[in-house]
Amino acid sequence: MKNAITITEMMKAAQALKEQGEKFTMLGIGPMSKRLIKAVVQLAKEKNFPVMLIASRNQVDSDKYGHGYVCGWDQDRFVADVNAVIDEVGFDGLLYLCRDHGGPWQRDEERKAKLPVDEAMEIGIESYIHDMEAGFDLLHIDPTKDPHIEGIVPLDLVLERTVEIIDRLEAYRKEKGLPRIGYEAGTEETNGGLTSVDAFGDFVEKLCAKLAERGLEAPEFVVGQTGTLTRLTENVGSYNTENARVLSTSAGKHGVGLKEHNGDYLKDSILLEHPVVDVTAMNVAPEYGVVETRAYLALAEVEDRNVAADKRSNLAAIMTKHAVLCERWRKWMVGDDATASVDAILADAEKSALIADICGHYTYEIPEVSAAIAKMSANLAEVGVNAEAYVIKKLMDSIDRYVYCFGMYGLTDKLVKAAKN
Repeated sequence: MKNAITITEMMKAAQALKEQGEKFTMLGIGPMSKRLIKAVVQLAKEKNFPVMLIASRNQVDSDKYGHGYVCGWDQDRFVADVNAVIDEVGFDGLLYLCRDHGGPWQRDEERKAKLPVDEAMEIGIESYIHDMEAGFDLLHIDPTKDPHIEGIVPLDLVLERTVEIIDRLEAYRKEKGLPRIGYEAGTEETNGGLTSVDAFGDFVEKLCAKLAERGLEAPEFVVGQTGTLTRLTENVGSYNTENARVLSTSAGKHGVGLKEHNGDYLKDSILLEHPVVDVTAMNVAPEYGVVETRAYLALAEVEDRNVAADKRSNLAAIMTKHAVLCERWRKWMVGDDATASVDAILADAEKSALIADICGHYTYEIPEVSAAIAKMSANLAEVGVNAEAYVIKKLMDSIDRYVYCFGMYGLTDKLVKAAKN
């Protein structure tokens, strides 16, 4: 898909609209499944808002690094599937493909292996290059993970690596004649060193200065911590409105947008004030995986009550088993549960059900699970229930809560018009 305006042009248009008094915040959506992509594209067509799909390296990456857990996507297959959905839905709005948390050690296995610095940096660069060649529009440069450093990666080192990566990527892009792309810098991690107002302002100022020294432009976004933190199926952080307001002003001085991560599960009253305090954009991902999983499990209950026992898919039991076995729940669990053994979790029906709820989306592409989803869908079709339509409806409702609260309805036409003026 070719957008009417680039993401850089969109950001400039957004700033122009805000100077005219418009209030809105944009939404970054984690591509947790093909059905989620279909849901967001359908909703964007109906409500006329720009889409930013934010893919982490664990979700989408080159085959040589193990591809992603979502649909086995590498960058090319991801782009192809997104374009197929666009064609199917007949969408002609704005849709931007964004790399979320790219860079060295951003795949779980790279951190566990404690890859050497040079090797990790080269892998991060090569992954970004694949992003650019596949047609990504925005790259999040996040060198804030380093298994060789205990605790916080020093700010100066984050700056050095961020500038080095952008410089190398821009040199490659220009050499190959690739289209212009946007950049995002910083991290949302609450233990990552970019959490205080002073540290954020210092980071943005130094980053823009160092980029300018190399003839490079400021990034489109810098990530700031406003108190959001996702654990289990809730936001356990303490959102700080004033912090968000100050961070936005600090970023705006350099023509940069404030980006929040970990926005999942925030209540409406907080979402509604995002445009008020001028948060430029916010990312949401795990919540949509949970919404989709809950939709499957609700459908499984319908199947259990309306399909003969010998014909049922047993989806709930199969998905639960694989959700526990994948062990990705350790990232989301708290306390002793985060380090509990798989056998202990499997023996605990309540905890197994909780893990299925929060980590079911990691299992969709496991053959036994995907076969069970297909079987359940076929069984329900025979009794008059359209499983896929129900799942997509639940996803659209969840996305729409953010889109509405962020004042995004009709935003695409406004942005394109402002960019052309």
